[in-house]
Amino acid sequence: MSTHLVWLRNDLRINDNSALAAACSDKDAHVIALFIATPGQWQQHHMSPKQAVFIHQNLCHLQTALGERGIELVYHQCDDFSASVDYLCHVCEQHKVDQLFYNYQYEFNERQRDAAAEKRLDAQGVTCQGFDDSLLLPPGSVQTGSGEMFKVFTPFSKAFVKRLEQGMPECVHAPKARSGAPLKAAKAIPAFDYAAEDVDAALFPAGEEAALKKLRHFAKTAVVDYPAQRDLPALDSTSRLSAYLAIGVLSPRQCLHRVLTEHPDALKGGKAFTWINELIWREFYRHLLVAYPALCKHQPFVDWTRHVPWQTNTAHLTAWQQGKTGYPIVDAAMRQLHAQGWMHNRLRMITASFLVKDLLIDWREGERYFMQQLIDGDLAANNGGWQWAASTGTDAAPYFRIFNPTTQGERFDSEGAFIRQWLPELKNVPDSDIHQPHAWAKKNHKTLDYPAPIVDHKDARKKTLDAFEHARSVA
Repeated sequence: MSTHLVWLRNDLRINDNSALAAACSDKDAHVIALFIATPGQWQQHHMSPKQAVFIHQNLCHLQTALGERGIELVYHQCDDFSASVDYLCHVCEQHKVDQLFYNYQYEFNERQRDAAAEKRLDAQGVTCQGFDDSLLLPPGSVQTGSGEMFKVFTPFSKAFVKRLEQGMPECVHAPKARSGAPLKAAKAIPAFDYAAEDVDAALFPAGEEAALKKLRHFAKTAVVDYPAQRDLPALDSTSRLSAYLAIGVLSPRQCLHRVLTEHPDALKGGKAFTWINELIWREFYRHLLVAYPALCKHQPFVDWTRHVPWQTNTAHLTAWQQGKTGYPIVDAAMRQLHAQGWMHNRLRMITASFLVKDLLIDWREGERYFMQQLIDGDLAANNGGWQWAASTGTDAAPYFRIFNPTTQGERFDSEGAFIRQWLPELKNVPDSDIHQPHAWAKKNHKTLDYPAPIVDHKDARKKTLDAFEHARSVA
């Protein structure tokens, strides 16, 4: 009898799991699943404690789902990727595995790990099969006419949609119950040896069924309102599915098919396309990681921006992290990040712009800090978003386009509903003054328990323009 091993990483689901489906395609094979936690590596990659807890919660659900189908989940913890390859080879030898199935990861360290694993397992006589599972289309499959990776999103998106129209990526079914199913209750997976923070179960319920329920609800009701409401953080108008996509409790194919089931015209410019385009942004940044591995190594995409004279100001960085900059929309967003491990996308742009363009602090400080906080932390999306805001990346905002945090607040949270949710110290400030509370306090002889702005936006904007123009001149 053949023994097939499924090496699970950021694909914690039984539905539409390419590696799992392939491993189970031979009904006579003995199938085992393996998950290896690597807390030392997670620390190096700045994984947030909330994401670690969310992974554990979903892994426990997956263990149960696999057990119902007669598939044992082997769990192991070791320090880093090198040790994980050692253990993987040990399991293959111990269980006389003849075929390994896994879904690709595209970050640089992960690709090196997988190459090392394949080389060693090949020597052991184990056949390895990898799959492009976390993307709608494989890296390198959407290119310019000259055969290069797109550097601008809009033409990439148009080419991507054409590829989808030529052939839609299909979902695969969950495996059927195998011989011996269901397994008797398995030993509980112990908590990871990693920092832990509570996850709000109302916002991010664990498990594949909960994720699919959220997807169905959003696709049926909210996706058509997304274009009009997606920039308003006071409304619950985004899907919040990013946390599930980041660790693979959902696949992008499931998301695409569910939206198209509800809205068949979505790819032809229907209202639901705006959200599908966000999935394509996700693809864009992942395809870029493969085409330009330096993005995984803290390097800017636009070379001359490495000459920007970033400021080292610990007090300003700390104020930004703690939501005490004196700019209400920035501070409310940062406090939401602390509390939920999540932030509305418009607010991610505003807070990133403030750190880089108002405080002139290196975008890599912000990129790192977000990864340390986000439940949906994803290297490609996080790096892409930060380099966009910093004007250092592909398809980035021009360096002279600088968000005014006050007018951004006025535009997207006009009455301060979101701000009041997170800044209770401003509860008595009128709606018309909520974005400049100190001007109101001074005018009305009031005292606020809220910090004054740590920089003047107009002055900061000029300094940033000078810094970028200097960098471009010396490049």
